[in-house]
Amino acid sequence: MLRLRFLHRALRFNFPARTSRGALAEHVAWYLHLTHDAHPDAAGLGEAAPLAGLSPEYGPDFPAAVARLCERFNAAGFAAFDVADAPAFVGPGLPSLVFALETALLDLARAGRRQLYDNAFSRGEAALPINGLVWMGDAPFMREQIGQKLAAGYDCLKLKIGSLDFETELSLLAEIRAAAGPERLTLRVDANGAFAPADAPHKLAQMAAFSIHSIEQPIAAGQTDALAELCRTSPLPIALDEELIGVEDPARQAALLDAVRPAYVVLKPTLLGGHAATRRWIALAEARGIGWWITSALESNVGLNAVAQLTGEYDVRGFAQGLGTGQLYHNNVAAPLHIGGGALRYDPAGTWELPD
Repeated sequence: MLRLRFLHRALRFNFPARTSRGALAEHVAWYLHLTHDAHPDAAGLGEAAPLAGLSPEYGPDFPAAVARLCERFNAAGFAAFDVADAPAFVGPGLPSLVFALETALLDLARAGRRQLYDNAFSRGEAALPINGLVWMGDAPFMREQIGQKLAAGYDCLKLKIGSLDFETELSLLAEIRAAAGPERLTLRVDANGAFAPADAPHKLAQMAAFSIHSIEQPIAAGQTDALAELCRTSPLPIALDEELIGVEDPARQAALLDAVRPAYVVLKPTLLGGHAATRRWIALAEARGIGWWITSALESNVGLNAVAQLTGEYDVRGFAQGLGTGQLYHNNVAAPLHIGGGALRYDPAGTWELPD
């Protein structure tokens, strides 16, 4: 019989992680631990780490939702469970829990070795290109991060903007371009919905002078008409991020993409409902000629590994993904994930810590 239990860890940031929605000092991750009575030493591990201000299920009721999921699962007495059934079993509005259960099932199916898929990344044969993430902060803090990322060999940087005055942010973009032109460095920005619709066209026009690859979510989610007009007229390619959260029905997903016609979608499995949901968004985007990349959402290394191995199912050579968040925490789960030269690698022979 399959048995599911949970545990959690309060992950502590190395610095206050600031977005336009505020600063984070701690992030709680919940781990699903799945075993089978026939092989009790093999355990599948999945992570649910909802984000404040973004995840639909974030809040004081989430611990009880995790406990109820385990109780229902164990009461059913499953001898086997198809990963395709995880979304329906968990139910709507709990995307990080779907992601966690899918991950635990995929892991246990491969003997609990944290190799969820059989691809070049999971076998340790190929790295995934990633962007260097520059967090919001005062100008000196952001300059320090930019210098570190350039020195570390990244050829794609992503800046979170919206917390400083706009002129200061423009000056930072100018400094980056003075140090590395577009032929050397791809530059992305993420506004996290910080711009007012009336101000966005003017701000996008000013940023276009710095050869920006794309801007994520320039205005807050839920303003479909304004966003569609911005995507139609913007001199910068626009990527949807928060706009996708909570849109679970495939027909609504298709209608959103058809209405807005973004250049890109940014896919975060923790926020979108897991592995299968992310694959569905990719299929919808590709059918419409919309680009995409996959991004972690401040998970510990358990979740990051799952997101990265899912990404490894696709050919993303030469196109940076957002998978550099594993270095954020003092007390991350130890894992054989390594970043170097602007790429993420996995060592299948490496050692994993089991969260407790």
